[in-house]
Amino acid sequence: MTEIQGSWDARFAGVAEVLVAALDADGAGASAAVFVDGEPVFDAWGGFRDAARTLPWERDTIVNVWSTTKPMVALCALILADRGELELDAPVARYWPEFAAAGKAEVRVGQLLGHTAGLPDWDRPVTATELYDRAAVTAALAAQAPAWPPGTAAGYHAVTFGFLVGEVIARVTGRSVGQFFAEEVAGPLGADFHIGLAAEHEHRVAELIPDPDGDRPAGFPAGVAEANTPAWRRAEIPAVNGHGNARSVALVQSLLACGGSVGGVRLLSASGAERVFEEQFAGTDSVLGQPIRWGLGYRLDNRTCSWGGWGGSVLLVDAEQRMTVAYTMNQVLWQDGYSRGLDVVFAAYEGLVG
Repeated sequence: MTEIQGSWDARFAGVAEVLVAALDADGAGASAAVFVDGEPVFDAWGGFRDAARTLPWERDTIVNVWSTTKPMVALCALILADRGELELDAPVARYWPEFAAAGKAEVRVGQLLGHTAGLPDWDRPVTATELYDRAAVTAALAAQAPAWPPGTAAGYHAVTFGFLVGEVIARVTGRSVGQFFAEEVAGPLGADFHIGLAAEHEHRVAELIPDPDGDRPAGFPAGVAEANTPAWRRAEIPAVNGHGNARSVALVQSLLACGGSVGGVRLLSASGAERVFEEQFAGTDSVLGQPIRWGLGYRLDNRTCSWGGWGGSVLLVDAEQRMTVAYTMNQVLWQDGYSRGLDVVFAAYEGLVG
């Protein structure tokens, strides 16, 4: 049985059990966190941060969480909207004039956040190396025609989401989304999450372990091999290369569970936090091929907003219960990976009502 470290309230002992079970099954490393009312009631980690299983996963270990980065970018947009610096119903071109090309003059900022803008991919294949050049890939998206009339359908913007929303944030603030997040969100909260990772943190990054069935999902420009490189970590690929752990993910996203304030730090008004639940689309997502309700950057279900990252990281925010749950790991499983994080979520709810 894998030993885990950390601390938790007795009623959340079931979360510890499912974390141990996941680590026993994977033989790798992971962390899990549950925050209620902005305070940690479960914060634990265990296993190994390298494929050779020689380096223990430690309290400050961080890992690439893939698409669990998207809620961090969306939160930045919500903060700017709450400050009155960004209008989510405004045309993207108000802030990013070049974006008006190819019939996109009326595309709204909210449509970028809701995956309905018609730009789920580039109109030609891009490589991982090209993703490191933010100016080039955003210029290509600005020049591109939408794949469907914006606002009429949804198709998950797997990699383009971060560049699209991130460029709007950059045009509004004069800072990249990674810089804005570091200075306006992670810094004030003391959260160890990074969009674009400085070299000083390299020594504590967990090595991603590829799925036995393959290094990357079909059609994706990068996989585990690229994500395990310093070049990937230094770049800002704001949809998919955020680095953190369950504690930092849960801490940041507790802003939405707690009406915009965590630990005495208010970054959103209560009404600004509530905007995450503004539905942008309900129906079948043409890329994911499944029914979904998209809010402003998150999947919606009643009073919860959530998302996860390829390979298995998971985030869930429950505004009614004022609870946030997060799971991060380094063993990538493309097909069944989410079951581990969802088990953590279910165990958290059992502890909440137990």
